[in-house]
Parts: sequence; C-alpha cells; structure tokens
Amino acid sequence: MRIKRGVTAVKKRRKILRAAKGYFGLKSTNYRIARQAVMKSGNYAYIGRRLKKRDMRSLWIARINAGARANGLSYSKLMHGLKVANIDLNRKSLAEIAVTDAATFAKLAETAKANLK
Repeated sequence: MRIKRGVTAVKKRRKILRAAKGYFGLKSTNYRIARQAVMKSGNYAYIGRRLKKRDMRSLWIARINAGARANGLSYSKLMHGLKVANIDLNRKSLAEIAVTDAATFAKLAETAKANLK
C-alpha cells in the first residue's frame, strides 16, 4: 500500500509555524521564511547560552571589585589574599555577599589583607 506524506508534511510545517509565532511579517506566516527564521533563532539561542556564562562571570567580577575597592583592595589582591587564606568561595558567592552583606564582605577583605603580607 502506498504511503502518502500529506499528514506528515502538514505536521512538519505546523511545527515550524508554531515555533515562529510572534515573528514579524512573513516570518510568521510563510513556511520557507519561517523555517529560516526559526533556524536562525535557534543559532542565536545556542550562542546566547554560552555568552550568558561569560556575561555573568564579568558581572560577578565587577561586583567583587566594587566591594574590594570599598575596602581598600583591588580585585586581584583580594582574590590572592583569599586564596592564600584558604578561603574557597567562588565568584558567584562572593558577588552575592558583596551586594547583600557588606559587613561580612568587609571581614573577608580584612582576612585577605592580613594574608597578603
């Protein structure tokens, strides 16, 4: 018996057009253009997931640096002092402490200063 592709093709097109819902102009209604737009958006999403990691690390470093300078240290000296003192806090945690709890961050900075000498 012959298998016709009508149902499969319609499902395939519907899937693409649903993914393109909300796009402007022909990108949301024309299958060929919508397919290209969906593929491009997938590429952007893939790249964005990698860039997000870099951006967050940069943000954490900027926040730690601001907290360190408020306590009379540079970012690199603070990190080196913490490493020498065997304080293993990652940048995400340090940034959170710097933003939310200045007193605790000041104590960490003092510990780092003491271990620099």
